[in-house]
Amino acid sequence: MKFNFLNMANELKKELVELRRDFHMHPELGYEEHRTSDFIKTFLKKEGIEYRETAGTGVCGIIRGKGQKTIALRGDIDALPLQDKKSCDYSSKTNGKMHACGHDAHTTILLGAAKVLNSIRNELNGNVKLFFEPAEETTGGAKVMIQEGILEEPHVDMILGLHVEENLEVGKIGVKMGVVNAASNPFTIKIKGRGAHGARPHTGVDPVVIASSVVLALQNIISRELPPTDPAVLTIGSIHGGTAQNIIPEEVTIAGIIRVMTTEHRVYVKQRLVEVVEGIVHSMRGKCEINIEESYPCLYNDDTAVQQLLASAEKVIGRDNIKMLQSPSMGVESFAYFSLERPAAFYYLGSRNESKGIVHPAHGSLFDIDEDCLPIGVAVQCQTAFEYLNL
Repeated sequence: MKFNFLNMANELKKELVELRRDFHMHPELGYEEHRTSDFIKTFLKKEGIEYRETAGTGVCGIIRGKGQKTIALRGDIDALPLQDKKSCDYSSKTNGKMHACGHDAHTTILLGAAKVLNSIRNELNGNVKLFFEPAEETTGGAKVMIQEGILEEPHVDMILGLHVEENLEVGKIGVKMGVVNAASNPFTIKIKGRGAHGARPHTGVDPVVIASSVVLALQNIISRELPPTDPAVLTIGSIHGGTAQNIIPEEVTIAGIIRVMTTEHRVYVKQRLVEVVEGIVHSMRGKCEINIEESYPCLYNDDTAVQQLLASAEKVIGRDNIKMLQSPSMGVESFAYFSLERPAAFYYLGSRNESKGIVHPAHGSLFDIDEDCLPIGVAVQCQTAFEYLNL
């Protein structure tokens, strides 16, 4: 049996727009998404879709078809601590909070896909799990959801995710083979010297000079120790120390972040950061404390899963509207945790429309989407899920 999922999604467009605008007007930050979570659970219950709570404010729904083969669809639900400066009927009603990254659209698309797929559940040769992930913008609810077992009972065989993209015209999608997003490791380096008068530097150990040497040396890890063909960034975002021009301080703190595209490079750069910092600091008579945090891993697209996505998306929007992306993003994405556990496909859904003035960047106070992308997202999700389970 064949279904025209784009027609089915377009029949829901009014509802999709209303849903998205409601979420947009009521943004909630990571692990505070109580209203959003309650809304999702009420929606699923009304549609007769079973669900369980996970990761605090997260929700895992399941549409049971015939058989054990299972695909999961993921949508993130949290907003950002940003003031909405758009002038429109659906701008944020919560001061200092805004859906500036499109998670309101992702949640809406997942609810729309849930409604469509549930209406044909008797035609599904398997199950569809619905992952509503909290805290994507902070620590990543995906990691907690996995720890709580949502990839089992039934076992998830493939997972599909999307993200609206303000640099891609509405009606198109962007797909990257292989690595899609970087892994990241924030770090803090505390360099301890010995304070002294600025006129008598020889009586102290200057942590400012040591820190300057450290900053320059760390860049050599990227430029001289990694292949120039492999993207990597080591950014120093802040340096703090000292109180006056004529006082050598006792301590300087450096903070930054590592971003790389392979797990191997992630391990290597972390190791070399410690070696370089300790070597320089000790050689200059100082002491140091280094803290490297574990943040999001690399997001890998599985070749077979991507081919499934491409074949399905072509039936929805046509091959000419699928753009194969050549470069990965140095940004991070918590969907990466899922991609390390199961074959995964993650793609970008075009939401830009210059004629409507929808051109502003994500994580900005004027961000918006062309809502024509909502039914397209629903249709691609449904087509891919259906064909994965039935073909």
